[in-house]
Amino acid sequence: MLQYLLESTLRQTMKRLVRPFLNPAVPVPLQRRIVRQAYRSSMPPRGARFENTTVGGIPATRTGFGNNPHGAVLYLHGGGYIIGSSSTHRGITGHLAKASGCTIVTPDYRLAPEFPFPAALDDAEACWNGLLEEGFKPEQIAVAGDSAGGGLAVTLAMRLRDKNHPLPASLTVFSPWVDLTQEQLYAPECEPVLQATWTSKAAKLYAGQESLTNPLISPLFGDLSGLPPLLIQVGSQEILLNDAERLAEAANRHDVETRLEIFNSLWHVFQVHSGQLDRATAAMETAGEHIKRHLAG
Repeated sequence: MLQYLLESTLRQTMKRLVRPFLNPAVPVPLQRRIVRQAYRSSMPPRGARFENTTVGGIPATRTGFGNNPHGAVLYLHGGGYIIGSSSTHRGITGHLAKASGCTIVTPDYRLAPEFPFPAALDDAEACWNGLLEEGFKPEQIAVAGDSAGGGLAVTLAMRLRDKNHPLPASLTVFSPWVDLTQEQLYAPECEPVLQATWTSKAAKLYAGQESLTNPLISPLFGDLSGLPPLLIQVGSQEILLNDAERLAEAANRHDVETRLEIFNSLWHVFQVHSGQLDRATAAMETAGEHIKRHLAG
């Protein structure tokens, strides 16, 4: 009963305090400030450690939990490619560090509209290369991300594959945004977080002069063959539900080991409530197990 009440409270909080500001009429700098404040409610677990650093020339936050971490996770934060940072996502990365037993490295990749495509992808690749330079082997690194960062995780793996570079051990994506054309958005009865007008504007700001069907912008238009094992988690109360389902279908068609988990009555990137909401915590634990299972020993 308490968890049901907490879900209801969190849903209303997102709907009243976050969704109204994810609006194309709100200037992007103001959106960034508001989101920084909103994410204060996403708390990392007690004992999580954070270090500001640089990896591959990219500013980043390194997150740890416990002693003797095994492997690394390159975590790409969400925010429609226009907002968000490694700081806003400390709740998620702290809980993922605890669940996976890994060091989590979250780059502050450049954001649109100041830096449109391919800046974010270039920075993600630079951070990946930075981890290799630190001595990690590709099979000791997982890649994960939420929302736009989930799409970016997939496109990073596609770019590495196309360059014939070794691939990460696995991919984990929360509510991935993988079709920026928005031609097949889901229409839930309740959408507590996202507005389609906001994501449409963000897509145009990120793509710049490029087509929204560019596979490195919208990976659903690309070839997913040869990608690492993929875990997809999504809520039923979000406009990106179809993105997640179509990503799973496309990955399965290309013989990618894929697991899709749909959480009924939960919202966009509900994992930010790990440590508070039992279902979010359980989802994060599943993500951690997926990552651990595929890392090299």
